[in-house]
Amino acid sequence: MDSAPERARAKVTVGVCGGVAAYRAVELVRALQDAGLDPHVVMTASAKEFVTPLTFAAISGHRVIDTLWSGGEVPDGASSVEHIEQAQTTSALVIVPATANILGKLANGIADDFLTTMYLATKAPVIIAPAMNVAMWEHAAVQANVNTLIRRGVGFVTPGSGYLACGMEGSGRLAELPKIVAAVLHAVADQRFETDLQHQTVLVTAGGTREPLDGVRFLGNRSSGRMGYALAEAAARRGARVILVSAATGLPVPAGVEFHSVSTAAEMRAKVLEWAQESTIVLKAAAVADFRPVQVAGGKIAREGMLTLELEPTEDIVAEVVKRRPAGQTIVAFSAEMGECIERARAKMLRKGVDAMVVNDVSAAGIGFDSERNAGTMLIGSRAVPLPEMTKRAMAERILDEVVALRSPVQA
Repeated sequence: MDSAPERARAKVTVGVCGGVAAYRAVELVRALQDAGLDPHVVMTASAKEFVTPLTFAAISGHRVIDTLWSGGEVPDGASSVEHIEQAQTTSALVIVPATANILGKLANGIADDFLTTMYLATKAPVIIAPAMNVAMWEHAAVQANVNTLIRRGVGFVTPGSGYLACGMEGSGRLAELPKIVAAVLHAVADQRFETDLQHQTVLVTAGGTREPLDGVRFLGNRSSGRMGYALAEAAARRGARVILVSAATGLPVPAGVEFHSVSTAAEMRAKVLEWAQESTIVLKAAAVADFRPVQVAGGKIAREGMLTLELEPTEDIVAEVVKRRPAGQTIVAFSAEMGECIERARAKMLRKGVDAMVVNDVSAAGIGFDSERNAGTMLIGSRAVPLPEMTKRAMAERILDEVVALRSPVQA
């Protein structure tokens, strides 16, 4: 079977307005790219007083639109009704930072520049992230405009509280970029991934287990859980019922998933076997301990000379899931390796009997454990699908693309 085709990155439009937080829009463009999207930028005249169009063009790789007019000529071969073309081809419009001025224009249907005209012309979801002085944000006129836009279906990423550029403290600070990115991804996902994982139950494991040594210490590993959480979040966006079984992480639980917290390998085994039978897809991304102490000391072991530990192997959860798998279930295992590892991982895949195995070299700097980025290879039968370095969120989508392609004969 051929590999799943590379999904074209969804085009999203970032509308930048004239506020001090405009510089954060540069960071947002990069964050949207890291999330697997293709951001294009539209700027108001005031926004250019804070950041130049050249900056956004260099980051996005696309011409920045900053006017409805161009001396009577259509620039760069663009359509003479470019605001209509942009409005029809974007998957989402996100306005960052949204000023009090732009909120008033949008709420009252004023279209006097490219951004406001595009807003009226688009059928794509619109996400607004306001940023302004606290007194302005709390003003009755601004709140009335916000409520008007919400009633019309516009999504808001509400500003946070804190120190503002004007020297005051309070609400009005631009929301954190991950929240804005998440809102855009959800808006895009609602359009693009409506059916490919609908009617599927996806069981995801994440995090690193902790095997107690005494009352205060444990044996663990460096897994952050980010890969498993990215898979859970992506599967939920694509319509699946998602069951996330997670060892300890510092990550927020993704929206729309059923969450079960565990600590040890034994607890993870019990919870996975509880849910595996009703799952059509199992993604074993957790870093489960291979060994645990034979004896767990009560209290705290005193520091008195040398300490010898006797370890015993933990149960092989993947092997048990494979042994008990119902018909039509797809199982993907994950293998953290060091150095040359593809053939070793392929042998492991065949020995365990899983449908696919995602392999990554955790000895490589800047990826894998404790990182937002990852790289590796997805082994599927005799094929080796390269997964070049990308964010874990983007890799989750690529892995799910392959899972959907792998399951297509099953679903047929």
